[in-house]
Amino acid sequence: MESLEAELDRARDLETGDLADAIESIGFECTRCGACCRGYVPDGDDDAASGPDTEPHTATVFPDEARELLAALEDGRHTGDRPSENGEDGTPAAAGDDAARAAADGDDGEAAESYDWRDVARPMPYGLEETPDGDPVGETFEWALQTDSCGDCTFYRETDGQGACTVHEDRPLVCQTYPFSVALGGTTQPMGEAVDEAGMVRAHECEGLGRDISRDEAEELAGALKRRAVRELEEAIAVRDAYRPSTGVDGVVIHDSEGQKRPDGTPIDDGDADRER
Repeated sequence: MESLEAELDRARDLETGDLADAIESIGFECTRCGACCRGYVPDGDDDAASGPDTEPHTATVFPDEARELLAALEDGRHTGDRPSENGEDGTPAAAGDDAARAAADGDDGEAAESYDWRDVARPMPYGLEETPDGDPVGETFEWALQTDSCGDCTFYRETDGQGACTVHEDRPLVCQTYPFSVALGGTTQPMGEAVDEAGMVRAHECEGLGRDISRDEAEELAGALKRRAVRELEEAIAVRDAYRPSTGVDGVVIHDSEGQKRPDGTPIDDGDADRER
């Protein structure tokens, strides 16, 4: 297995023209079906999504991407409904539960219209466990886009069967490039099995595959796909280098490229761990 550094060199050497050729040969057009933005039923019928067996939508978002989304919301660059209210651990509370949100924020609700980290990102669920009371605990790596109480991406909206992203211009790279990924170790594979490939490009489950795509669109998508591969490997190296065990820290700890953090995105320093021992 090659080192992450070697894979990063390979990612940087990728030719966008070759990636565009592969994308063009596979073909793709977004049908706005929303399948890549909604919760899903494992090995089940997508039409049954949002039921009790639904798994939440999970898409990686890097720390700087989360901050950009947060800034976009604060600046009013996006319209639409406010993301669902979320608890202290970053998991969705009941939609519209202003009291729960105010309690989590530690205020009297006067700042209910402001946004915070938990409106855009939640801890990646892999590696976390639940206490007997149902509270998540443990360590995980990286962040996922926040979801609503149905398990859908909090920025997803649907009207008359047509899906839309309320932060489309600022969406993370993994969203910009779905349903494609690059076949390099250390990169993220999106939801859905790989069902086609050409060269270094893998295509994952999506009803839009096999449709005509213009050369300009293929090249734009290829450029984003290369940027994503480089970013993912840079992030993986930074996470590895910044990692330290979370001994003595209660609740959920998220390890990202900037160090240890709590579910609200605030850093954990050594003093925090000492005080919780």
